[in-house]
Amino acid sequence: MNASPAPSTNRLPVLAYLALAVLSVLLFLPGFVDLPPFDRDEARFAQASHQMLESGDYVDIRFQDEARHKKPVGIYWLQTAATRLVAGAGEMPKEIWTFRIPSLLGAVLAVLATAWTGARMFGGTVGFLAGLMMASCVVLGVEARMAKTDAVLLSTIVIGQAALASLYLNRHAERSGWAAPLAFWIAAGVGILIKGPIVLLVSGTTALALAVLDRRAGWLKRLRPLVGLAIVVAIAAPWLIAITVKTNGAFFAESVGHDMMGKVVSGQEAKGLPPGYYLGTFWVTFAPWSFLALLAVPWAWSHRKATGPAAAAVRFCAAWIVPSWLVFEAVPTKLLHYTLPVFPAIAILTAAAAREHFLRFAETPRRGLFIVATALGAIGFGALATAVAVIPYLVDQRVDPVAVAMLPVVLVLYALAVRLFAQSRESLGFAAGTAAAAVLYAGTYCAVLPAIDGVWISRQAARTVAAVRPCADSVVASAGYSEPSLVFLLGTGTRLTHGTGAAAHLTANPACGLALVTGREEAEFRAGLNGMEPLQLGRFTGFNYNTGKRLTLTLYGAPRP
Repeated sequence: MNASPAPSTNRLPVLAYLALAVLSVLLFLPGFVDLPPFDRDEARFAQASHQMLESGDYVDIRFQDEARHKKPVGIYWLQTAATRLVAGAGEMPKEIWTFRIPSLLGAVLAVLATAWTGARMFGGTVGFLAGLMMASCVVLGVEARMAKTDAVLLSTIVIGQAALASLYLNRHAERSGWAAPLAFWIAAGVGILIKGPIVLLVSGTTALALAVLDRRAGWLKRLRPLVGLAIVVAIAAPWLIAITVKTNGAFFAESVGHDMMGKVVSGQEAKGLPPGYYLGTFWVTFAPWSFLALLAVPWAWSHRKATGPAAAAVRFCAAWIVPSWLVFEAVPTKLLHYTLPVFPAIAILTAAAAREHFLRFAETPRRGLFIVATALGAIGFGALATAVAVIPYLVDQRVDPVAVAMLPVVLVLYALAVRLFAQSRESLGFAAGTAAAAVLYAGTYCAVLPAIDGVWISRQAARTVAAVRPCADSVVASAGYSEPSLVFLLGTGTRLTHGTGAAAHLTANPACGLALVTGREEAEFRAGLNGMEPLQLGRFTGFNYNTGKRLTLTLYGAPRP
């Protein structure tokens, strides 16, 4: 193994961090403002944050009148703060992009923290390339554009892991300072407020794996656990106590007893999938770099038992990846972004292998591995790019010219990246791969997705209501369509009901009431009107991607005498 970087080379200059930050923003911004709210989680988070601003209650978390006690309050506070800052002294806006700001900032911070960690482990070049891979991988790009917890959570995890790595790599030093322990425990406290114990799961399994591998764990004392626990309590306990008092313990019963245990035991929300799911989807989620990650495995394996700082860094990254990955695979509930916390370590190891030119198309047996990795990576990234071109036709029965024009450009750039890596021209390979990702993301998020009317049913509903609403404060009762994005776009007072309830709403509010009715609820709705004919104000169709069903919705006003 090559010698580990000298102290003068294991830092990135400020300009490198600035370049990564700018590049990250350029990759994350397309579609950030234009994309409507996604169902269901993003819309629920954003609506609950908006209701905090409406009510002034920053302790309890509610979606309409329903208590939302699945996640801690951290992300809601960040979203309300971001929206408040955008509004200034003016009227509070209700634009989905203001609630996405914490995710954007969290994703950028995660990229920079990955770069810092990689630089400290293997040198500045590795750090920069690892940050570049994180900024351009598929799953972080998705999370950066959604008003959810995962991008912010990732930033706390990477900061905590960076601090833990610093202590581990310097475990033989006579003394250690307070910077790393403080960073670790502050990140843990904030992470707990964002998404509960996930941050401790990653750091805990990493520390446990290292203790088993090294057969010693004395260096963990340098975390100052007693002081650290006090820091975590100081950060998280005030709100946890307040919500416990306010809900009489219902928050913990719901978040731990139902949400967390439901995911661990039973595959909550019909997302129960077998082990191996994340390995199969990795070729898409870490694209366009997934094929490089497979090529880096032999390099990491060959250095797992070596000596020196760089070898210790390899072991740390392996301890970061393997135990957490196994836990995620074992849990029945599986969502594509759940393995995101280990992607920084994968990026760091991949970049380290690239620095040693280990990714090249070499003699056997690596030649065979290169072919397999390239095929799997091409299937994943190619399928994603092709899906973007096909979806407009499947949903709206139209050909999107941007998607069609973008597809060959993306595939050619990706093929060029593979060829450059095969020729050991890694720098140009990373540039071509990043360009492929940039073209795909810009076209997809800026043009293709926003233009697919059929998948944005709530946006169609909001536009229809805005065009015909009889009163400024008209309330809509929706029968048969109850996605959270509808509430976010139409207002907190929106009623999610059935056909009879929609009819009663129109009867009780003849001047201003509106009813949005699906085809399945039409008969019940009309029966509830007792023979009176409602006023049809609009009709549209769409595809509900959460249920996989096509819908026809009609907007009605009250029957006229």
